[in-house]
Amino acid sequence: MPTTRPRHQITETDEIAEAIDAGLREWPDLSRSDVIRELIVKGADALNLSAAERVLAFELALKQLEDLDIQYPPNYLDEVRRGWGRYD
Repeated sequence: MPTTRPRHQITETDEIAEAIDAGLREWPDLSRSDVIRELIVKGADALNLSAAERVLAFELALKQLEDLDIQYPPNYLDEVRRGWGRYD
């Protein structure tokens, strides 16, 4: 497609392929090229968040976890650690 805009070439390394595959799980109707565009835009959006916005987003995520009101039984961590095999 003709354009006056700069074009960029990217090699699909293993790491890039994994990122594209993750994007395809999120946006299954998009082509690999369109997923690359979405990943770039979403990545830039994340990078453009100010430090204060990142803190607020983190605090919001923690609040959402607290709102789940998950109650673990007594000795839950001990049981989990026993399953790791290092605390037997």
